[in-house]
Amino acid sequence: MTGPRIDLNADLGESFGSWTLGDDDALLEVITSANVACGFHAGDPTVLRRTCARAAERGVVIGAQVGYRDLAGFGRRFIDVEPHDLTNDVLYQLGALEAFARVAGTQVRYVKPHGALYNAIVHHEAQAEAVAEAVRRYDPTLPVLGLPGSVWLAVAEGAGLTPVPEAFADRAYTPEGTLVLRREPDAVLHDPDDVAGRTVRIATRDEVVAADGSLVAVRAASVCVHGDSPGAVAMATAVRRGLEEAGVRVLPFVGGEAG
Repeated sequence: MTGPRIDLNADLGESFGSWTLGDDDALLEVITSANVACGFHAGDPTVLRRTCARAAERGVVIGAQVGYRDLAGFGRRFIDVEPHDLTNDVLYQLGALEAFARVAGTQVRYVKPHGALYNAIVHHEAQAEAVAEAVRRYDPTLPVLGLPGSVWLAVAEGAGLTPVPEAFADRAYTPEGTLVLRREPDAVLHDPDDVAGRTVRIATRDEVVAADGSLVAVRAASVCVHGDSPGAVAMATAVRRGLEEAGVRVLPFVGGEAG
């Protein structure tokens, strides 16, 4: 079958102890790839095992969402960690999630940095190289998600990894194609119909309307909907419905033809 296709991913496994964040079970009915927390920015062993098991049951591809060691800040604070230490932190997280994926009868299929680490390595070459080194040493066949045009994806490709450009359904963009900082007004979008329309535009026209009204080229193989946003399930459902109604096939960017 020809025509546009795109993966739909969301951040899962971010609950911790008695604190629940997001509706992972409902999102697993909608998305095709799950960015599962690895315990550094969110998630605990019981949460990670349950998330991997339920993703495997639904045929959703599991990816490792690696981040800074920052539970208190939910991984959204930049940490000036030494590259060697960052490499080891990422390796630690990959190994932890892989154990739970294996117990669930599957495996980690890709890597996506989280939060402040994701944003830092758009430009921070040393940290980008540290993350790439961890993935290369762990399993160089694992694709890595990142912002199109980022230092991170360029470094990953240079390290022999497979870069996968990603867009964000519910985040505002700057005219330069980066994400508007969360502390800025209207950085996160909340209207399901608006977000669905933006996602269809990304999937079919490779462009998004920036915060200033300009058009920004965005070529993406995967689109993220945030699982911790208010109304996340309704938004993800609207996005998937909008894509399918526009004739876009919603399929994982790794593994088979089911989604």
